[in-house]
Amino acid sequence: MNALPLPVLMLALLVASSTALADDAALLKCRALPDTATRVACYDAIPVGVARTAAAAVPARTPEQNFGMEAAKEREAQPASIRSTVVGDFDGWGPGSQIRLANGQVWRIIDGSDAVLPRQKDAPVTIERNLFGTLFLKVDGGNSSAKVRRVQ
Repeated sequence: MNALPLPVLMLALLVASSTALADDAALLKCRALPDTATRVACYDAIPVGVARTAAAAVPARTPEQNFGMEAAKEREAQPASIRSTVVGDFDGWGPGSQIRLANGQVWRIIDGSDAVLPRQKDAPVTIERNLFGTLFLKVDGGNSSAKVRRVQ
């Protein structure tokens, strides 16, 4: 078994304990304040970590707003498909095309496919997830689909 040399181990313990002591010192300083409002303000000023503050700043999003942006573990809680319309005139796509939907989402064609469709204004579309989690865009009334990835 390879053990850390004693000086390295002691240095690691010293660094870890100094962080804990710094937090304890701040708590003890606040605890000693006699005025309640000042004491609470002192406690509030102690940093508790960036992750908690960043999470509080991000507004909650609906499952539909997150569709296509979630990690693999989150997919089970997401809808199997969404429906929307393409903003403005739409007559198909080509490789790398970006398609903006009325719900504000932007999707990019990633499979190199192309399709020429009859020109429609505000064409209704469905974006579906297959069994393996791949997302496909289908235009109502058309018989082709494109593999897509959400970019916005």
